[in-house]
Amino acid sequence: MDARARELLGPPAAVAQRIGSSVSPGPSHLAACLDGGARQTYREFPMHLTETEFIGALVQSKRRVRRTEVLCEAGDPFSHVYVASSGSFKSFVLTEDGRQQVTGFYIGGELMALDGIESEHHRVTITALEDGEVCVISFAHLEEMSSKTPHFQHQFHKLMSREIVREQGLMILLGVMRAHERVATFLLNLAERFRARGYSGTQFNLCMTRGEIGSYLGLSLETVSRVLSHLNDQALISVKQRCIAIPDAHALRAVIGQRAL
Repeated sequence: MDARARELLGPPAAVAQRIGSSVSPGPSHLAACLDGGARQTYREFPMHLTETEFIGALVQSKRRVRRTEVLCEAGDPFSHVYVASSGSFKSFVLTEDGRQQVTGFYIGGELMALDGIESEHHRVTITALEDGEVCVISFAHLEEMSSKTPHFQHQFHKLMSREIVREQGLMILLGVMRAHERVATFLLNLAERFRARGYSGTQFNLCMTRGEIGSYLGLSLETVSRVLSHLNDQALISVKQRCIAIPDAHALRAVIGQRAL
């Protein structure tokens, strides 16, 4: 990090800790459509509707998607937001020469397609990285529900804010980090997001390619591969094809702020 970034953000290790802590534990409220176990999160809403009725009123439909299928495309009119029920997704924009610039990754329970709220048109394209399913939520209907239930409106705004802050904060931090710090921070952030949604935070599959990770982090495919190999050689992570294991998150976090590997 340069001096100005250190002054604003603090020590790199503390920064990485804050990235993880920005992810709220437990399933997202809007992800309650995903499975019965998550429906308990709706008990805090003071409303006369049963949980099933409320979830049914919120979710317009469910949609199965196949790998590489487009969920929404840049330039499309904005009308819906989505929650990843299963599978994983990426968002990207096309550069002038036709290359994909990855802008985000999404896993189960995460809200997608918020980019169209301001302009009423999507600014990014979202595609499936693997076969999966999404909950489709009409934004107009969601606004109507929010107007009728202020507490739900507050919770939804908190959810939107958390997603936006997480994405923007991570990109700002990655912009001032060295290559090995970017990769370590990316893995820690992804691990925490899996853990917060009830999955393993110590072992998971990378649904994206190393080239896509590089596009997101502003690194070449070769650099991403080199850093992963170094981290594996140092036993900070274990890499077996796309499976990543993090035996000690504190040890991995400690490499952030160190000199290049």
